[in-house]
Amino acid sequence: MIRFRRREFDCASRGAVGAARWAFAFVFLLAPGCGQPEADRRSTAAYESPHAAAIGEARTLLDSLMQAEAIPGLSVAVGRGIQLIWSEGFGFSDLTHNVMVTPLTRFRVGSVSKPITAAALGVLVEAGALDLDAPVQDYVPSFPEKRWPVTTRLLAGHLGGIRHYRGMENFSRTRYPTVLSGLAIFADDSLINEPGTEYSYSSYAWNLISAVVEGAGGEDFLEYMDRVVFDPLGMDRTVADRNGPVIPDRTRFYVADSAGQVFNAPYVDNSYKWAGGGFLSTPEDMLVFANAHLEPGFLQAETLEMLFTSQRLRDGTETGYGIGWRSATNEHGERIVSHTGGSVGGRTVLTLNRDTGLIVAIVANLSGAPISNALAGRVEEIFRGGAEAN
Repeated sequence: MIRFRRREFDCASRGAVGAARWAFAFVFLLAPGCGQPEADRRSTAAYESPHAAAIGEARTLLDSLMQAEAIPGLSVAVGRGIQLIWSEGFGFSDLTHNVMVTPLTRFRVGSVSKPITAAALGVLVEAGALDLDAPVQDYVPSFPEKRWPVTTRLLAGHLGGIRHYRGMENFSRTRYPTVLSGLAIFADDSLINEPGTEYSYSSYAWNLISAVVEGAGGEDFLEYMDRVVFDPLGMDRTVADRNGPVIPDRTRFYVADSAGQVFNAPYVDNSYKWAGGGFLSTPEDMLVFANAHLEPGFLQAETLEMLFTSQRLRDGTETGYGIGWRSATNEHGERIVSHTGGSVGGRTVLTLNRDTGLIVAIVANLSGAPISNALAGRVEEIFRGGAEAN
C-alpha cells in the first residue's frame, strides 16, 4: 500500500534560515520489480506539480541505476532555495524485513560529514574563537608537534600532510569513547608531505579538526554540532551513527559482489571519525543544510566565500577544494559546490548550484554505488528548465 503524508516546515524556527514555509508530499516508493504497478507508485501531487515531467524523468533515471547496480535502497531530494521540489524514497532500507525506504530513512552520508563540520568551523571563526592559521596544538595541546606546523585551514583543505586510511582501517570495529581517543590511530605518524605543498585527501585530517572544534568551542564535538548547526537549522534527522542506541529509521547497510549479489555490509564502528564521515542524515536534511549556505544568514557572506573558495598550493595551483567543499564550474558557467561520501554500506552526493539555487542530494545504502557528482548533475539538468522558469 502506498502512503502519502503531507506536512509543512516552519522555517522561522530554523534560526537564520529565514521565515519561510516548505510544503510538500512525501512519496513512499516501492522498488522496481517488486510487484507494485508502475502507476500505483506515483504521487498524485507529483502529477499535478509543474515539475511532474522532470520528476518522472528523474525517477526513470534512478530506477534504471538501481536495477543496473543492484542498489537495495536509495533516497533523493531536489530543491531550489527554500522550495523542496521533490523528495522520494526508492527500494528497501531493510531487505530482511522488506522495509521500504522513505524520505525519513537515515543513511550514512560518509564524507558529506566534512562540509557539515565545516559549518561549525565557520561559526567558531565568526565568534573569534578559532584562528584557522594557528597551529592545531593551540586547540589540541595533546596532538604531537610535527616536523612542520599544521593548521586547521590546511587540514580542512587536505593540505595538512595528515595521512588517509591504510589497509582496512575504515572497517574499524573499535569503539572510541571520545574524539581525542580516536586520534591515536594516526597521531604518532609522520606527515606524508610538507603542509601546503600537496593536495592529499584525508579523512583523518577531519578527525583532527573535530578535536580543534572541541578545543576552540570548549564543548564535546557532537554536542557542539547539535547546538550550533543541527538545532539552529532544524536538521532533526541528522545524528552521529552510534552503534549502541536504537536510531529510528536507520537503514541497514549492504555490499555487492561483482555478480551483483547483495550481502549485509560488515559491522563497523564509526566513532573514530564523526567529522570525517560518521553522520547519518536524509536528503531533505541535506537540502536544509545546503540552503543555509546559499545566502548569508546562518553564516556571513565572507565566511561562505572562505568555505567555498578553492585553496592553493604553495606554488599557486588551485586544488578545487576550499574548507569542506569542492568547488567547480559546470558547462553553463555556473558555480557548483559539492561533496560526495563513501562509507561501509553507503554512498552520498550533495551539490549546490550557487547561481540557480538548485540543490540535489542523493543517498544509497550500498557500498560503491555510483552516487556521484555526475549523477547529481544529470538530475539537476533534468530540473533545470523548471528552475529557470521560476
